[in-house]
Amino acid sequence: MSYASSFYFTMPEIILAVAGLALLMVAAFAGKSSARLVTILAVAALFGAGIFTTHLLIDPAYSLGGDAFSGVYRMDAFGGFTKLLVYLATIGCLIVTPRFFGPSGEYRPEYPVLMLFGAVGMGMMVSAVDLMTLYIGLELSSLASYVLASFARNDDRSAEAGLKYFVLGALASGILLYGMSLVYGFTGATDYLSIRAAMDGGLSGGLLFGIVFVLAGLAFKIAAVPFHMWTPDVYEGAPTPVTAFFATAPKVAAVAILMRIALDPFGPEIGSWRQIVIFAALASIVVGALGAIGQENLKRLLAYSSINNIGFILIGLAAGTQEGAGAMLVYLTFYVAMTLGSFVAVLMLRDRDGNQVEKLSDIAGLSRSHGALALCLAAMMFSLAGIPPLMGFWGKFVVFQAAVNADLILLAALGIAASVIGAFYYLKVIKVMYFDAPAEVVEGKSDMAHWSVLALTTLFVSPLGFLLTLWLGDWADRAAAALFFAA
Repeated sequence: MSYASSFYFTMPEIILAVAGLALLMVAAFAGKSSARLVTILAVAALFGAGIFTTHLLIDPAYSLGGDAFSGVYRMDAFGGFTKLLVYLATIGCLIVTPRFFGPSGEYRPEYPVLMLFGAVGMGMMVSAVDLMTLYIGLELSSLASYVLASFARNDDRSAEAGLKYFVLGALASGILLYGMSLVYGFTGATDYLSIRAAMDGGLSGGLLFGIVFVLAGLAFKIAAVPFHMWTPDVYEGAPTPVTAFFATAPKVAAVAILMRIALDPFGPEIGSWRQIVIFAALASIVVGALGAIGQENLKRLLAYSSINNIGFILIGLAAGTQEGAGAMLVYLTFYVAMTLGSFVAVLMLRDRDGNQVEKLSDIAGLSRSHGALALCLAAMMFSLAGIPPLMGFWGKFVVFQAAVNADLILLAALGIAASVIGAFYYLKVIKVMYFDAPAEVVEGKSDMAHWSVLALTTLFVSPLGFLLTLWLGDWADRAAAALFFAA
């Protein structure tokens, strides 16, 4: 593969990296007053990267994809699909951010620049076919996330969230790196193709430990049980737009690299890691559901909801089939829309002084004072609970169907039973908004940016979203097929 082709395949990352460096210079010379302009240009750069990624995804000339830079990076439908989700989630988070920091005056142009560099790292992650490329992309994304978590310097909760995320993230990175070193030591390679070939000859005890450590490190990144302990505290303490970002874009990238590394280099030994994934899936569903029941803070409740949804996504991975991978991508798409919409709705909850409202009790009777906002939030809660005909139900359906077709009938049955627990706290939010006496706390008005993002996500998860399932299912199937074709 020539360098020209390699640069062409990596053009989305190049666009974002060059834009990030240029906007960093703008921020340095123009100062704090350039924050809004830098945000607009960052959104434009993400749109540009998304358009180029779409071109690579739909152009028949690149239907089979291709490797770049001597086989450490792969451009294929799987990477393109997940990159689009990452870029769209990042754009949505950037659009709703300025209003949040407006009253405090803490919004600075470094914020969108950090988002861009994080997107560069996530793009590298999902297209990595070498352990070294994976780790570089993961750390680039993580370092930006640590700073974003503590971005509100005048808020002690934000500083605490950033510190917790940094310490536990460093621990997870160490676990992941140790697992990679074991894999390299027992296979003699870091590229996925050579690792897969080495596993065809059998699995040694040391290599099994390496697989376990790699999966444990990635489980932290997706907040799967038992590596979920950081999630509620970081989600609550970080600024709400940052929390929305953590729950969407990095989660998509982390799930994508888990899928690629589990089904590509570790694919021949699915019997060795399937039990780990099944345990993490069921534990995440149960812990996420039970942990959310007693939460009074909406951001902590949504943190446990994120853990719960990761459990359902992992059921598709446990299937270990192309159908399971496609179902994971479909669920992941709806998850991004539901989670982003939920956090945008929380961002729109403000008191008369413009302060953020986060307590569940504060939205009592919201339907009587802010009917449209309550309706959109209710749609998100119903969809997250998997109530038909909303798209959250369809996401769960395709995942359970993939598990049943892979003869994991008991796993599917347990997942369906456990999803009933999760419905309790989603319905509790709706009950508080529609049937409790009005708290009359939410009085602030939201701007057009918030309403635009919330309306789009609500329409996507509504029954109208079924009109999108034809092309979405086709793209997800193509992405999953590319993953198995590479393997």
